[in-house]
Amino acid sequence: MKLLDDHFRRALAYVRPYVGALVPVVVVSLLSTGLSLVLPYLSKVLVDDAILGSDFPLLLRLVGLFIAIPLVSFGLNVFSGMRYTRVSADILFDMRLHLYRHLQRLSPRYYARTPLGDIVTRINGDIGEIQRVVSEAALSWFGQVIALIGTVGLLLYLDWQLFLASLLVVPPSLFTLIRYRQELEERVTRLRERSSEIGSFLIETLQGMRTVVGANAQDREVERFRSRNDAFIEALLSMRLYTYVAGGLPGLLLTSGTALVFLYGGYRVIEGMMTLGTLVAFMAYQARLMTPVQGLMGIYTNLATARASLVRVHDVLDAPPDVQECEISTRLALCQGDIRLESVSFDFGRGVAGLASVDLDIPAGQVVAIVGASGSGKSTLADLLERHLDPHEGRVLLDGVDLTTLSLEDVRRHIGVVPQDPFIFHASVADNVRYADPEAADEGVMAAIDAAGLGPMVERLPAGMDTIVGERGRQLSAGERQRLAIARAFLADPAVLVMDEATGALDPSSEAAVLDGYDRIMKGRTTILITHRLDLARQAERVVVVEHGKVVEDGPPQVLEAEGSVFRELFLDVLAG
Repeated sequence: MKLLDDHFRRALAYVRPYVGALVPVVVVSLLSTGLSLVLPYLSKVLVDDAILGSDFPLLLRLVGLFIAIPLVSFGLNVFSGMRYTRVSADILFDMRLHLYRHLQRLSPRYYARTPLGDIVTRINGDIGEIQRVVSEAALSWFGQVIALIGTVGLLLYLDWQLFLASLLVVPPSLFTLIRYRQELEERVTRLRERSSEIGSFLIETLQGMRTVVGANAQDREVERFRSRNDAFIEALLSMRLYTYVAGGLPGLLLTSGTALVFLYGGYRVIEGMMTLGTLVAFMAYQARLMTPVQGLMGIYTNLATARASLVRVHDVLDAPPDVQECEISTRLALCQGDIRLESVSFDFGRGVAGLASVDLDIPAGQVVAIVGASGSGKSTLADLLERHLDPHEGRVLLDGVDLTTLSLEDVRRHIGVVPQDPFIFHASVADNVRYADPEAADEGVMAAIDAAGLGPMVERLPAGMDTIVGERGRQLSAGERQRLAIARAFLADPAVLVMDEATGALDPSSEAAVLDGYDRIMKGRTTILITHRLDLARQAERVVVVEHGKVVEDGPPQVLEAEGSVFRELFLDVLAG
């Protein structure tokens, strides 16, 4: 690993905006280090001039300096350390924020193939590890480099021959450090992966706890948890072992150089080639030399762990979004809601149906039902309309404007999608509905709730629409969660509303209430009902039948019930009844 490879260079981009804030830290650190370098030299003066020279007033002044300098240095270290900790925290937040914003741009396909626990580990655990290394090591690294340079200079000044003798142990120390660094980095990466597996396991089983208990699988899951924890501990112990070896063994070899200094330095004093005070000062500097050298070796080891985390973070940042914002986006202030697909094709590339050369016109204000068997491409159409995906071929137009040229903000403001499995936040009913429009008044929120058929349910809640609905809306039924998402879409008031099986969990009476609310509030708005329910398809002005990613039938529902062979086969059981 180079001292500054591509991963560290990329990380430096987050530091540049804070260079000005780091300047005082560097200046104070330099001053503190300079003061600390004075103390060992004072010991030479103390021995040769004050003690051996019988100068008591000088002795008193030197003792005063031995007390004052550490106190001043301590104050400077506290100032620089606190300021650096704050700045480094801001730098790492920028990195975490950049990663979070990138995750917002990734399509549902990324989240479908990537365990949530792995994502959380990278945005929290890996960046947390980088922050630990940066906050503990970076400022220390700078101070130790300055201390090392200053100490080496003073050692050369005191006795260059003795200093050269002490360097005999440096080559084997550096060899040991480099030898074990790569092994350490591999073990750190393995540890991060094992930690990620535990996180993914916990998130998955906690979300599915009802299924776990219902299947009497508690003991099996405990054993799975135990096996993952055992793998984590094994990786942790391996990483710790190599941390000790890579960080400690070179330091032990360097410490052995002290014996050479005692031997050769004592000989030079005995032979009268150097004073006792010089040897004392040299030994003091030699002891201080070990601290920055060992510290730098430890930091080098820490950099290996930080690099492993940086690689994992950059893996996420390098994941390309399926949808890119146009460099010069067109703004669409007003939207009528006219939708047109021109030869649109999309292929998932893994045997999953998409769309194949679909042409479709939906005039503004029309209510259209899209029906078809599971996997026929209906939901792909919803993802294309909301630009979670872009077509591989063809164009999707809104009011005659290609969606890929519109700003993503406008696309998602004018086209609202209610998914089959909506996400409900751990918040109140009102806050979940108001998520579509944070500035909406209570009257507008309540109107959306009524339009979605939730009014009677909300009236029964202990705190009305201020009632907390629990994690992912667990205190609500599946149908109530869907209606809450529909209310959110109503409040957003989009020009185009796409309901992707949004009434799939509703009973007939609830579905009728939702449709009645839709007629009152969304009348005249383009609505696309992606559904497998005949009653809902009958409410549309027009039905489009999709099969294997192609439009095979298109017409009024009454006509298709009488003449559409694919439509009739799709709803054969219902029609026969």
